[in-house]
Amino acid sequence: MSVAAEFEAANASYAASFKKGDLALPPQRKVAIVACMDARLDTARALGLEEGDAHVIRNAGGRVTDALRSIVISQQLLGTREIIIVHHTDCGMLTFTDDVIRNKIRSELKQNADHIAFLPFGDLKQSVLDDIQILKESPLVLDVPITGYLYEVETGKIVKVGSSQ
Repeated sequence: MSVAAEFEAANASYAASFKKGDLALPPQRKVAIVACMDARLDTARALGLEEGDAHVIRNAGGRVTDALRSIVISQQLLGTREIIIVHHTDCGMLTFTDDVIRNKIRSELKQNADHIAFLPFGDLKQSVLDDIQILKESPLVLDVPITGYLYEVETGKIVKVGSSQ
């Protein structure tokens, strides 16, 4: 059975007892969370979220530059007034450079990806601090509390790295 077929079966079971169809469109806790896409990070469980609580924006590395479009929509149209950034230990973004992945794409796919910023980083804590600063300086982002954390994949704990306030 393919993974998609497994998901369809799981969803049929989920939908059979679903009772949250009346949740409001804006997130109840007025927060946008930018987190890495890593499969070991379950943001809802790690942060105690329920459906309808928050916007969770995920991408490789949890980088805010990739999430900017979603953050602006979240704030301007759906009323979020706080931002949480979650990067994590043992992140794959620590294992390569833009040149490494561009060369791999050029070699294996025969394509040029020089126009893409893959946004790897060499320092985990600094990546969170950099992302906080990027949001603080962006004229497109409201002046709201921004807090950055490292999620420890080894323990499940979040460790505060910095904040804008």
